[in-house]
Amino acid sequence: MNIAKKFAAAGMLALSLTMAGCGQGQIGCVDVNKVMADAPRVKTLMEEAEGKMKEAQQKFDQDVAAKPDMTDEERAKLQSDFQRKISGINQATATQIKSRMDVVIAEIAQQKDLDVVLANPADEKILFQGGIDVTNDVIQKMQ
Repeated sequence: MNIAKKFAAAGMLALSLTMAGCGQGQIGCVDVNKVMADAPRVKTLMEEAEGKMKEAQQKFDQDVAAKPDMTDEERAKLQSDFQRKISGINQATATQIKSRMDVVIAEIAQQKDLDVVLANPADEKILFQGGIDVTNDVIQKMQ
């Protein structure tokens, strides 16, 4: 069902571009998974997040060790605070990556005169033929 929705969306997009621009619409595509794996800026942000998570883990371990006789309620609160901190680090990192990727894709779309850029990961293709693959351009600009 999910694939059917993707096909329908891609078909509607292609149809609307054809109708609006008399067949002149340019479609770009980007393999987001490849960008996440290969872009230097993404790697840097992920390493920074790992460092912050290690620090949070060390602080949690120290807090647990400092009070071996804590109650179950205190331990649950400490665990909850730790999980919230890890979640915040993950969310902040994901937001930074997405924001940067959005800016880069918009710049590339403007440079290449693309009307739309679709996420087109290799393992879940939406666009099978045609389109301009801008994946390597995105990776290169995400320094």
